[in-house]
Amino acid sequence: MRQAIACAKFAEEEGEVPIGAIVAYQDEVIGAGWNQPIGRHDPTAHAEVVALRDAAARVENYRLPDTTLYVTLEPCPMCAGAMMHARVKRLVFGALDPKRGAAGSIVNLLTADQGFNHIIEVEAGVLADECGERLRAFFRARR
Repeated sequence: MRQAIACAKFAEEEGEVPIGAIVAYQDEVIGAGWNQPIGRHDPTAHAEVVALRDAAARVENYRLPDTTLYVTLEPCPMCAGAMMHARVKRLVFGALDPKRGAAGSIVNLLTADQGFNHIIEVEAGVLADECGERLRAFFRARR
């Protein structure tokens, strides 16, 4: 999670919402990303999607089985869907997202009771205070 937090700092330095993500396979980082929708003019350039794209390019496969995605904020529905399509095994996130969270806050798209053919293990709240405070400070400064 510390590496995802470091990625969030890159986003903040670029004027983006400070969310960072990494993809790990066997304790090795194979993908990294941070929010970039403003700079890339791309509404899909969320930290998770950027990290998944980076990992897929590195391993030359759109499937990322047996990987863990670490992200500083609970994923939105788009990012949860991208993780399912990539066959990510496990999600670890920091702060809850009470407005768009798709891993338990608003909906939980990653559980077996949704009927999808791929289920992702979820661990929530890792370094949640640190992850959440970075976001709160960012938005306080912008107001």
